[in-house]
Amino acid sequence: MTTAAVPILEADGMSVRYGPQWILRDVSFRVEAGECLGLVGPSGTGKSALLRHLLALEQTAGGHLSLFGRRIDGPDDPVLHLLRRRIGILFQGGALFSALDVLENVALPPRAMHLPTDWANAMARVALSEAGLDPIVTGHKKPAELSGGMATRAALARAIVLGPELLVLDEPTQGLDPPVARAFVTALRELRHRSSSTVLLVTHDLETLRALADRIAVLGEGKLLTIGTPDEVTRYDHPVVHDYFQGWRTLA
Repeated sequence: MTTAAVPILEADGMSVRYGPQWILRDVSFRVEAGECLGLVGPSGTGKSALLRHLLALEQTAGGHLSLFGRRIDGPDDPVLHLLRRRIGILFQGGALFSALDVLENVALPPRAMHLPTDWANAMARVALSEAGLDPIVTGHKKPAELSGGMATRAALARAIVLGPELLVLDEPTQGLDPPVARAFVTALRELRHRSSSTVLLVTHDLETLRALADRIAVLGEGKLLTIGTPDEVTRYDHPVVHDYFQGWRTLA
């Protein structure tokens, strides 16, 4: 008898509320090991709010969250500091610290684990290379000296420096010119191929979604409207889904 694999992340009836306003109700889905799940929806549907709850940064208004098979009892759960070491996050806009150079930014996660500076810097150089940057050329630059594409790659390097089992990407190609965005997506696909990372991708960019997502979850009308393979989701008969994926079939 085969035992079912434990999902990397599982939301079970999760609800999000701020004060009297309900943002989402009864959202349930799983992120399986090795897959890329795209989380999408029109603006204002609660993607960012849900992401904060999926990372256990805020207390849910209902339902449960599990990470790596461990049920999380809210932001103060003592096991969270251990589980978060297994998660890498590329924040929207990169969120690099302007006062630090690129190498210092990427070395922050291992430094936070109290690893020696030499070790942390060595890990940062490897991560920069994996993200497609030359650590010798870019390591001592400040974020303001980088192009948008280079800054996004530096942020990706910081997200992968500890070898995370779950990589969370929040609008990774936002603000990038199409050729730069495509180059970043190609680098990310190569990285996934090498590491078999599990990815939770929040994006509004259909081209990025098409290139990376194995499955797609669509939020709308305060709930999870549908989840499935790209083909299943784009064929789903709902006006919000239909409008959202209007340009899908025209992509090359």
